[in-house]
Amino acid sequence: MVRHDEFHLSHRIGLLRAMVLGANDGIISTACLILGVAAADASRGTIITAGVAGLVAGAASMAIGEYVSVSSQRDAEQADIAKEKWELEHTPEHELDELTAIYVAKGLSNQLARDVAVELTKDDALKAHMAEELGISHATMARPLQASVSSASSFSVGAAIPLIAVALASSSQRIVTTIVVAAFALVALGLSSSKAGGAHPARPTARIVVGGLVAMAFTMAVGHLVGTAVA
Repeated sequence: MVRHDEFHLSHRIGLLRAMVLGANDGIISTACLILGVAAADASRGTIITAGVAGLVAGAASMAIGEYVSVSSQRDAEQADIAKEKWELEHTPEHELDELTAIYVAKGLSNQLARDVAVELTKDDALKAHMAEELGISHATMARPLQASVSSASSFSVGAAIPLIAVALASSSQRIVTTIVVAAFALVALGLSSSKAGGAHPARPTARIVVGGLVAMAFTMAVGHLVGTAVA
């Protein structure tokens, strides 16, 4: 029998999503916060304090938010799996009929569909029903802790980039430096995430960079207006 050695990237989708989302939010939200405060003509200390607070608050929010949302997905998956286990234990013939019907709907003849269903359920009936009825596999199941840690970590790394940039920049160059560094960081994120996901880099990179620049421009405008109003 020929061994299946093709390499696919779909098993990374949960982790990749959490990491890209975390890093993207870290770069954009912290850069926007820094630029908004800087546009209000705040002092260097105030800007850095706001940036650090944004990093810590954002990382905590990402960790908790991802854990809660992915846990809800995991709970739903576990409930479906428990239901499927009960049905396999108490109504195995009905479940075999369901699996047969699925393969018939995919184009197999009735007899061949029955033979395939019987063969696949010999060793691990639950696995076959999880894949065909529920669309769940062990490789793609929700992992709350993994999503939480990866999101918080990637957010912290992303947020640190504009924060370090503004801390090292001179007072006259802090806004320009933050925008340029954040833009380059977003380009790097777009390129790396598209490579990890096996996609062409142009569209995801442009999407990330343009979205980030629009958010930064809007926040600067609001920061300037508020700073002028309260001055």
